[in-house]
Amino acid sequence: MFARFLSKTVNLRWFQHRRGQSILHFISLFCLCWFLAVSCTPRQTQTNTSPPAESNPGRITIGTTLKIRTLDPADAYDALSNDIFYNVGDRLYTYELGTTKLIPQLATALPTVSEDGLTYTIPVRQDVVFHDDTPFNAEAMVFSLRRFIENGGQPAFLLSDTIDSIQATGDYELTIKLKQPFAAFPNLLAVAGTCAVSPKAYELGAGKFQPQILVGTGPYKLAEYGVDVVRLNGFDQYWGEKPQNQGIDIQRFSSSANLFNSFRSNGVDVAYLSLDPDQVNSLQADAEKGKWQMIVAQGNTVNYMVLNLNSEPLNKPEVRQALAAIVDRNLINERVLRGQGEPLYSMIPTTFESYKPVFKDSYGDANTEKAKALLKQAGYTPENPAVVEVWYASSNNKRATLASTLKALATEQLEGALQLELKSVEATTAFEKLDKGVYPTFLLDWYADFLDADNYLQPFLDCATGSPEKGCEQGATQSQGSFYYSDRVNELIDQQRQEQNPQARQLLFDELQTILAKDVPYIPIWQDNNFIFAHNNISGIQPQATQQLPFWTMSKS
Repeated sequence: MFARFLSKTVNLRWFQHRRGQSILHFISLFCLCWFLAVSCTPRQTQTNTSPPAESNPGRITIGTTLKIRTLDPADAYDALSNDIFYNVGDRLYTYELGTTKLIPQLATALPTVSEDGLTYTIPVRQDVVFHDDTPFNAEAMVFSLRRFIENGGQPAFLLSDTIDSIQATGDYELTIKLKQPFAAFPNLLAVAGTCAVSPKAYELGAGKFQPQILVGTGPYKLAEYGVDVVRLNGFDQYWGEKPQNQGIDIQRFSSSANLFNSFRSNGVDVAYLSLDPDQVNSLQADAEKGKWQMIVAQGNTVNYMVLNLNSEPLNKPEVRQALAAIVDRNLINERVLRGQGEPLYSMIPTTFESYKPVFKDSYGDANTEKAKALLKQAGYTPENPAVVEVWYASSNNKRATLASTLKALATEQLEGALQLELKSVEATTAFEKLDKGVYPTFLLDWYADFLDADNYLQPFLDCATGSPEKGCEQGATQSQGSFYYSDRVNELIDQQRQEQNPQARQLLFDELQTILAKDVPYIPIWQDNNFIFAHNNISGIQPQATQQLPFWTMSKS
């Protein structure tokens, strides 16, 4: 939120000796063939194996189950790739460690913004080189941002929807013009994939991607990209803070069980995304005894239910509100998450100052009487029940448990007035059909593209074409599967995107969240906490509000 490597193999052929040959000749021939075969066989990274962490003094081995499709920043759209970009590349802006404060990185100052909010002028650093020794300057940054847009990769929309033009207006100055004002635009320039890449190593043009290399300006450079391991070495010419370790080995595992067992047997120094709730509880128990460390980071991933407003009986707001009223977030946190999540009462996470617990204020948790009254108002009773299908991805055990819990809540609380029917489907099929109106509801999660409250509201509430009668016919809410349409919401989204005053923008966010709780196109349920486990000789683990992990602060004693 998220590259293919072809493994080469050599088939050893055993040569049969001919009749009459001496045993000595056969043995000599066999040994020669064995020697040549072994010498010519390329070294492979074996699946889910790694040397014991203690055999790599100074290097830190991080274990994860996350996948990588490509290492090209202009095409990658997954969490692990972005973690790597965060450490191998630099962006114009980043966040001060441990905060959400935007600070310059390859830029030397925050942007100068024109009065109309359309033109951003940004000075850039002069003391930077890429990992291939190519000098960095404004033209290199223009190349990188244009490539992010024009090559047409998965995340291209983040900039292409906003930027009108980019040009170098000096050797160390660039000017960006927007299509329309956007107050959160500098946050887009802190997205990991917008890092500077070497113009010598990459090409500009649609589909011209480099999935197996990564040449940036960051504190680490790519040393190896194997089937199951990514190795990063420190970059000696880095302009900023040097890594506190001798390198990072990222070991990818096919299952959380393999990651869990490898960490317990000291096969990796750090276990980082993703472990099952029971595995987290087991490791937590040993961490409390001092066997290893547990670092808990408040996450920004929102788990929610989308409601299709074009689907009966969810086309009636009272039914949607009743469904929101019966949700018991504390019970879900205990039963589904083993206490490892945080109840959420808005689509904006609690980590943002803009967060307002509107669903708690409007419905509370397990509000049976309110739900019954709402259903009765809509014409539904135990004799004439509202029947709603609850869909989830069939491969997701957590969602299956959540769906069962919601069904039990409705059955126990509402005496049959609301009946939930559980349905599952393969995830790929679901995402292909979500915008077609196939599913009345669906259980999903959202990992934001950039660190601003806008990215938790605009993708869920904005609709370019539609009407209150027909719903959304083209736009964000159609893509999400809710088909929600509101003229007032569209107006508020446009206003908050243009508003430069933080206090005035906050008032707009407040109203948007209030409307969200009233119209209920989505029901927020919980936000994730991220758990990192590390052996006691590892220090400096600092997970960030962006959900990224700075490798350079980590050290191994």
